[in-house]
Amino acid sequence: MSRSITPESKLVGPIDVDVATQKGAAAIATGETGGEELHNAYLVELGQRVRQMRAMRGMSRKVLSQVSSISERYIAQLESGLGNVSVILLRRVAAAIGVPIEDLVAEQPLPKDWAAIRSLLRGAGQDQIDQVKAMFTGEAADRRPCGGATVDRIALIGLRGAGKSTLGRMASEALNWPFIELNRAIEEEHGLAINEILSLYGHEGYHRLEFATLRKVVARPGPMILATGGGIVSEAMNFELLLSSFFAIWLKASPAEHMSRVRNQGDFRPMANDDAAMAELVAILTSREPAYARARLTIDTSGVTPETSLRQLLLGLQSFCISGCFWQTRAAIGDKISAPRRAAATDCGQVAARPITSSQNS
Repeated sequence: MSRSITPESKLVGPIDVDVATQKGAAAIATGETGGEELHNAYLVELGQRVRQMRAMRGMSRKVLSQVSSISERYIAQLESGLGNVSVILLRRVAAAIGVPIEDLVAEQPLPKDWAAIRSLLRGAGQDQIDQVKAMFTGEAADRRPCGGATVDRIALIGLRGAGKSTLGRMASEALNWPFIELNRAIEEEHGLAINEILSLYGHEGYHRLEFATLRKVVARPGPMILATGGGIVSEAMNFELLLSSFFAIWLKASPAEHMSRVRNQGDFRPMANDDAAMAELVAILTSREPAYARARLTIDTSGVTPETSLRQLLLGLQSFCISGCFWQTRAAIGDKISAPRRAAATDCGQVAARPITSSQNS
């Protein structure tokens, strides 16, 4: 469960992965009446998936066009549901064979037991899925009974411009905990700047290096505050490792504030010279919100000073530390806060904290 310092905005749910029912798939395979409507629905769904995946990776259509060597016009057609008819033909083949289309287009050979594993996962409960994820990320499934890391290992997540680096450094100084920027750690580990890594290896290569570096950071003992790249949520294994190893805090801001802060930093990636920059930014935020919302704590940094955000962070940590935290952590956080606690904790601290008012900040 997640706690928010401010009321949560409405989140956009995940896109339905399968538009056609079993009956619809059979109609596609045999060419029965109604197949054309199903074709169109599938193309619309395909376009939505492409648009969502592109936004998750923070790529504009122009960037995707350049990287893929596919015209921007065709990408726009694909995202609007006007994809090439060959996709439909491929789907007919998959339906006729009786396999999901992803099995035909997979980049790597599938394990021989993949079909059985997939069926088991589809029928598994959340506890079983959590155990499988813990096994693959190297974490003991019962290591953290409250469903997350202790609060003295913090990961700040959110889009560029949310204040992760600024707030991370301030919290590090206040609590005397080490502060690590994951992207800087990647650069130091591999001797290349992030833009050089992306240029040489692409986003896939970058996320491989991100995962390798994150595992080394996770292995470091003791308290720490980690600021992550905004796109870590777009790579499932990386994000799962982060959530299982750190107390995640989502720093969110309005699109206008994100844009202003990023430009003030002189960083225009991936929106340089793009007249649709704000629309792209909103699309990125919308696509990533459900993932960011998995954090244990949410702090809205819009329209407030860094000092206010720091106080919100410390108060939020304090409410989680009422039970089940190391005494050193409770003492360190308590020393920095004189105000009374504003939330009553359950065994796992899953309660809602009230926003800090201007009078409480004085």
